Amino acid sequence: MNRDEARLLYFRMFTEIGIINQLSSNRLERVLPDGVSIAQFSVLNHFVRLGGQWAPSRLARAFQVTKGAMTNTLQRLEAQGLVKIVPDNADARAKLVEITAAGRKMRETCVRATGSIMGEVFASLQLDEVRAALPMLEKLRQALDTTR
Repeated sequence: MNRDEARLLYFRMFTEIGIINQLSSNRLERVLPDGVSIAQFSVLNHFVRLGGQWAPSRLARAFQVTKGAMTNTLQRLEAQGLVKIVPDNADARAKLVEITAAGRKMRETCVRATGSIMGEVFASLQLDEVRAALPMLEKLRQALDTTR
């Protein structure tokens, strides 16, 4: 395969991923509980997946959004009692964010809500296909993450 063919193949892959992202985001928005946005669910999911306390600026970098956008998301989560924003003991000017028990519960509620849309998708994919695709997708995510 020559370079142009390889570029077209990669372009096709990213086009498919972009379309999948758009379609899945649209479906997810429709099933999330009232008052929880995709951005908020993503932050809660991030905390459950990786744990710990995170500075708002570190979260903004992780999600590749502005500090202002992350601050807005975090303020909304805090107002709902889903995260707690605390002073950073190492730097009195800084803040740290952590998920609360209510935030973990809301994340689980959101995950359960996705079941209705996932059932349709799962019906069209075999588990062996999913297992085969995951290593490549994880490798792609890691490559993109290290080059951002």
